[in-house]
Amino acid sequence: MNKIRKLAEELEAEVEKGRNPQIVMMAKGLNNVNFNEKERLLTLGDKKMARSFLNIAHARKFMQTLMIANLCRRLVEVEKHASIREVYYQLKHTIDKTKENTFEGQEESDPVIEDLERTLDVFREQMNLTADRRGYLYGNVKITDAGDTINCAKLGRGGYGIPSTVEELGFEEVKADFALVIETAAMYERLVEEQFAKKNNAVLIATQGQAARGVRRLIHRLHNEAKLPIIVFCDGDPYGYYIYSVIKMGSINLAYLSSELGTPDCKFIGMTMTDIEKYGLEKVTEKLKEMDIKRLKEEMEYPWFQNRHWQNELKKMLKGGVRIEQQALANKSLEFVAKKYLPEKISREEFLP
Repeated sequence: MNKIRKLAEELEAEVEKGRNPQIVMMAKGLNNVNFNEKERLLTLGDKKMARSFLNIAHARKFMQTLMIANLCRRLVEVEKHASIREVYYQLKHTIDKTKENTFEGQEESDPVIEDLERTLDVFREQMNLTADRRGYLYGNVKITDAGDTINCAKLGRGGYGIPSTVEELGFEEVKADFALVIETAAMYERLVEEQFAKKNNAVLIATQGQAARGVRRLIHRLHNEAKLPIIVFCDGDPYGYYIYSVIKMGSINLAYLSSELGTPDCKFIGMTMTDIEKYGLEKVTEKLKEMDIKRLKEEMEYPWFQNRHWQNELKKMLKGGVRIEQQALANKSLEFVAKKYLPEKISREEFLP
């Protein structure tokens, strides 16, 4: 609240002095993102950018930034939350005596929210902005949410739907040896049905593809606050490997939040090219597409994939020209992944860093 007010007061002071008001924020983009080897996270550099009102190229976004900041101020004041979709609709209108709309689509408002985060150095969640729930949690974890105590092992096959804002969740009790983060909802449901969590004293987290911010923040909190080791289980392809890297190191787009969203100590369990050979899965692989190969070559250059074990896997994939999905393990049997593949690899600590 104080940061929003300070921004407004600084802009007002500039206007009163007859100066061109401007909003200064950390610059985003690849040119201002570094890999911090000590922290093992993607971080923003020192470059800054300014958005000024009396600049025809900036004026529209300047207006949008202040509109969203003012809406966030009101939300925090009355202790209400709004989805980022609702923000767009609340603020969209045609400016009086013009044909100009404040926002033409959510593709305009979402990046401005991120700009405001970098300007104020706060999460959008701290400004009471939310997104759709995405991801599920299942296992012997009791959490407090809005005054309710929820046992995540007593919610049927679905588990607990992870909200986009997890800052107010409390961990009342966590009785597990590790958390297994799973890329696909189908594999998550398979492991729940096979009672993997109960038999292996694990917490299961489904990301449903690229992990949403709320899911990544929950993983971070479970590791740092509940001291749970994090093991990540993704498809054996460039996209699965990238999903893992975002959970571990953060993303280029949200590098300014890596310290709160990244979990550098997490480990990767599979799928890998070595699995194909070890478990005889050659007949259930899929050919790499041209786009896959391009992404794979990019990943081979990433600093965080320079480890010799990762380089070996990436080179194997490129040479073999194939990828493999988690569900391919069903070729052995429906129970194979829960009874043999995961327990064996975990007990032997066959992880990639």
